[in-house]
This record gives sequence, structure tokens and C-alpha cells, in this order.
Amino acid sequence: MARKKFIYNPQTLDYEEYKPSKSKRASGVIFYIITAAFLGYVVMAIINNAVGTPKERLQAREIEFMKLQYDIMNDKIETIDELLAEMQDRDDNIYRTIFEAEPIPTSVRKAGYGGTNRYEALNGYENSSLIKETSKKIDVIESQLNVQSKSFDDVYDMAKNKAKMLSCIPAIMPVKDVDIYRISSHYGYRTDPFYKVQKLHSGIDFSGPIGTHIYSTGDGVVEKVSLGNTGYGNNIIINHGYGYKTRYAHVSKVYVKVGQKVKRGEYIADMGNSGKSTAPHLHYEVIKNNKAINPVNFFYNDLTPEEYDKILELSERQSMTMD
Repeated sequence: MARKKFIYNPQTLDYEEYKPSKSKRASGVIFYIITAAFLGYVVMAIINNAVGTPKERLQAREIEFMKLQYDIMNDKIETIDELLAEMQDRDDNIYRTIFEAEPIPTSVRKAGYGGTNRYEALNGYENSSLIKETSKKIDVIESQLNVQSKSFDDVYDMAKNKAKMLSCIPAIMPVKDVDIYRISSHYGYRTDPFYKVQKLHSGIDFSGPIGTHIYSTGDGVVEKVSLGNTGYGNNIIINHGYGYKTRYAHVSKVYVKVGQKVKRGEYIADMGNSGKSTAPHLHYEVIKNNKAINPVNFFYNDLTPEEYDKILELSERQSMTMD
């Protein structure tokens, strides 16, 4: 129940009940509503300025969630990049090495996308730098994956031809049942028996009696047969493909001709003493990409690990060549 209000009437010198007119009551109600609305607006403005509108708070949460997702995505990209680098390392240093293939140049692997305006559409946003950086990382990985995929296609093709390649690469000694101590001179700088100076001996000398059988060390085609009494004397060069050739020098008899296909282990010549030679022997060379390399690394089909270690030890000793 509303409390009654009394006012003093000076004319009657008494307190009388206050009864406002209808117009005053209406004005009071309107004033109350306006005041309440104003105060409510002020309070809401203060709250919105302090904590944002519901829509703004929702957008802020979405932005924070997006940033979190970009951070997670970047972590995953870093992991993928590490795995890709590991794949590239294995590809260059294991797979391609096995098949005698050159590694892919870094400039090719790391090639990015061209175009200075590629990411222009991503400018103008509050988080443009984050979006652009993530996009660039994805593009670089995509480019590197394309290169790696092509490389694996190449390795697959080489693997299909592996049996043929392995049969061609020199892998046995050119003289059968050789005592490793019968290797009279190894690859490297040795004393020339004629000029008594240190010279690079580009092959290995196998000593033995004239007529000792000599065999092709890998499948190939006879590229050259030279007959003479100087230099290498009677000698044969076999082209094995894949950049490999072998030379068999100072032989006494030749049983193959230019253009003839030969198999690994095929009898091709007899040991002799032709050309620049001090005693019967075979001078044997392995040539890769037109450069003589150490033949001892290609005897793995004929030697035990112990014999191979012993040959390496003997090859370090100074000796005089036989040619």
C-alpha cells in the first residue's frame, strides 16, 4: 500500500493529504522512465567500452582461436619441413649414390615461387603477416615436394635397370684365384722403374706367367684394341656404360675385337710382357667419367672383408711399378 503524503496548508493552518493532479502524475512517470532509460544507456555504454559488445566478444574469441590454429599449423609445417629435409638427404646421399647418380643441386631443391604480387591479396588484414608467412611456407614445401616426387620417379627408373647396371659395373678381379700378395703394385704414386721418379700409377699390376688368363670384370662392349710394343703395349679397353671403362694392358694375346659384347668373367686375353714393361704382368685400370680411379674398390665380389683390409694395408706401402 502506497504511503500517503501530507503538506501544510497555511490558509487552514492544518496538514492536508497531498493529492497531485493527473497531469503532474503523468509528468512524474515520464520523467522516471526517461531517467531510467538514460541511466541504463550510460551503464551499457560503460560496460560495452570496458568489455565489448557480445558480437565483438564473439569476434575476439574467433580471432584468438584462428591465431591458435595458425600456430598449430605452423608447428605441423615445421615438422613436415624437417621430414622433407630428411627425405632429401637420404635421396642425395643414399639412393642416388647407390645408382651412381648426381645429387639434385640445392638451387633446384630450394627454388620458390616467382612473382612479387603473389601474396598481395592477403594484405590489409589485422593478421596479414601471419597469413602471408604461413602461405609462403606452404608454397615452398609444395615446390620441394614436386622436386622430390620427380627425383623418386628417376630413382624408380634407375632401380628398374639396377640388375643391368650392377652386371656392367666392374666387380671382380681380372685374374682368377689371385693371391693378393701377387699384386705387385697398387694404385697411387709409385716409383717408375725406367725413370726412377715418383709418378701416379693409374692402375694395379697383377704379376704372373705369360699366358695367364685375363677376364672381363663386367658386362660391356669392346671399345678399343691396341697392339704395339710401346706404352701399354697390347691392350684392351671395354666400355661398361654408366660412365665406367676398364683397361687391360701389356697382354700377349687378345681374343676379342672392337664392337664385341662381352660378359663379366668372359675370357678376353692372356697375360704378357708387351710395351713398357719390366716383367710379365697385367696392368688393370678402372676409369670413371674418363678419370682413372682405384680398382681396389671394385673387387668386392672376390674378396673377404679380411682380404680387402689386407689389400688396403699393402696399397699403402711404397713399391716400384712394373710399367
